[in-house]
Amino acid sequence: MSENTADRPDDDRTPGEKGSEEQAFTFQDRRRIDPETGRPRGEAAPDAEPQDAPVQDEGDALAQAARILDDAGAEAGEAPSGSSREAELETDLRRLQAEYVNYKRRVDRDRDLAKDQGVLKAVLALIPVLDDLDAARSAGDLAEGPFAKIAEKLDSALAGLGVQRHDQEELAGVEFDPALHEAVMRQPHPEIPADHVVHVFRNGYARDGRVLRAAQVMVSAGDE
Repeated sequence: MSENTADRPDDDRTPGEKGSEEQAFTFQDRRRIDPETGRPRGEAAPDAEPQDAPVQDEGDALAQAARILDDAGAEAGEAPSGSSREAELETDLRRLQAEYVNYKRRVDRDRDLAKDQGVLKAVLALIPVLDDLDAARSAGDLAEGPFAKIAEKLDSALAGLGVQRHDQEELAGVEFDPALHEAVMRQPHPEIPADHVVHVFRNGYARDGRVLRAAQVMVSAGDE
């Protein structure tokens, strides 16, 4: 009857028996799911980033397109003759660059237009206030004092925005222009030739060649 090696003391076992026992408990983990991470083996963590990930340079799209275009040109010079891939890439990048330039011009134009519209809206809202100041000035209420200083500052601010005032001082004796003036009266005048402004009833305003409000004037009919 053969002897059971499991019942024998360890010291009485032969090296071959000990080796076979150790070898019996050896196993290889072939599970596809990692028990520690819960993810398939060999799959990187979601937040893991490649060690050699390129770092994007800061700058606008136009500068980046220019750099890509230069790199493509350098590669095209090293490429064998007859290759059309580099030429196609260069064409695409040049089209992208032209589209970006046109887009930037359009954005700048729209921004300037919006700014101009904002200034125009503010000036139009101030015209009734300017009429009240003109009436007070004609009555002598703005000859001196703090309100006179405020009126002067307002006029200076509007002049800085390109607003032009068409008042008596500027239009007296000027040839009548229906695009700038509104004739409300026509009378003979011995000193002012016909079809010239004699008197301004209400001041007009213009900005950058655009009439915001035509001046109401009396036109001379000449010396009749």
